[in-house]
Amino acid sequence: MNMIEDQMKKIGKLFTKGKPLEKLYPFYEAIDTFLLTPGTKTKKAPYVRDSVDLKRVMIFVVVALLPCIFMGFYNTGYQIQMAKGAAVSFGGCLGMGLKQVLPIILVSYAVGGFWESLFSVIRKHEINEGFLVTGILYALILPPTIPLWQVAVGISFGVVIGKEIFGGTGMNVLNPALTARAFVFFAYPAQMSGDAVWAAVDGFSRATPLAVIATAQRGSSALAALSQAGYTFKDMFVGFIPGSIGETSALACLAGLAFLLITRVASWRIVAGCAAGLLAMSSVFFLTRGENSLAFFSLPPHWHLVMGGFAFGSIFMATDPVSASATDTGKWIYGILIGILVVLIRMVNPAYPEGVMLAILFMNVFAPLIDHFVVQQNVKRRLARGQAK
Repeated sequence: MNMIEDQMKKIGKLFTKGKPLEKLYPFYEAIDTFLLTPGTKTKKAPYVRDSVDLKRVMIFVVVALLPCIFMGFYNTGYQIQMAKGAAVSFGGCLGMGLKQVLPIILVSYAVGGFWESLFSVIRKHEINEGFLVTGILYALILPPTIPLWQVAVGISFGVVIGKEIFGGTGMNVLNPALTARAFVFFAYPAQMSGDAVWAAVDGFSRATPLAVIATAQRGSSALAALSQAGYTFKDMFVGFIPGSIGETSALACLAGLAFLLITRVASWRIVAGCAAGLLAMSSVFFLTRGENSLAFFSLPPHWHLVMGGFAFGSIFMATDPVSASATDTGKWIYGILIGILVVLIRMVNPAYPEGVMLAILFMNVFAPLIDHFVVQQNVKRRLARGQAK
C-alpha cells in the first residue's frame, strides 16, 4: 500500500497547478481517491470522525445492486431461451443474458462517464463516484431490447439536464437515472412501454403482468388473467417474468435492501412508507370494487408489492438521499405518498400501468416542501414549549 501511495504522489506532481496536465487533475484525483483514502483534512472545527464518505456510500449501493444485476443477466437469457423454445440451462441463460445486457451497461457507463468527466474538467472539480450508481441504475430500469443509441441519448439527458445543470452531485432536484428513463419513455414510447416492453427474438413478445391486468376486461378477475397468462406470485417474487432488466425480481431487491439497511445507507422509513402507502391505497380499491370495475380493482393488495418496478424503485430510487426528504417525519410522508401515487397511476390510468417512475419523480419535486413544513412544525412546537416554561 505504501508503494502505491508513493507512486501516486510522484504522478500527482504532473497534475498540480502550472504543470502540463493541470486540466486533467480530476482524472488523477478520481483514481487516487479510488485506490487510497482521500488525503484532505478539515482545518477548522467542528470535526466529524466517520469512516464513510461519498465514495464508500456509492460503492455500497453498487454492491447492493449485484443481486439485481445477476438476476437481470439470468432472467434476460431465460426469456430468450424460452422465446426460442430451446432447452433452458443455467449457463445458456447467463451467457445469453450477458450478451444482451452487458452492452447496455457499458454504453450507459461510457457515455455517462464522458459527461461527468467533461463537466469536472470544465468546472475544475473532482469526478464524483455518483455516476457509478446513476449509470447502473439507469441500465437496470431499461428493457433489454432497447437500442444502444437510445441508451446513450437517455443517459446524456439524465446526467446533463437532470444533474449537471443544477451543479452536479448533491445539487440535483430529480433522480438522474429516473430522469433519463423518463426522457426515453416519452421520446421513444414504442420501445419502452406496452406489450412490447420485452420482445426477445423473431417478433416474439409477451405482455408483462401489469400489461395483462391493464388489458383485461372490466369485471374480470386479475388473478384469473394472470393465471391464464402463466404468471404466479412466486414467479413475480423470484423474477422469472418479462420486464425491465433489473426490476423483475423482488427477492433480489430485498437482498439488496438488507445490505443497505445493515450499512445504514438507505432509509428504512422511506421503504416502509412506500409499502404502507401502496398497501393502504390498493386495499381501498380492493374493498370498494364492483361488478364492472377494472380488473386491477380485484388484485389483492400484496400482489402489488411484487409487480412492476415497485420493489426496485422504492428500495434503490426513492431512497436517493439527494432527491428524497431529509427529515425523519418527512421520509414517512414522502414514502407513503409515493406508494399512494403508484397505485393511483396503475389503477386509474390503464394506458400506463406502471406508476413507479412518475410517482418518485413527482415526489422528488415536493420533497423540499415536505421537509419545510416538517421543520416549521418542529420550530412551532419548540417555541410553544419554551413559552410554556
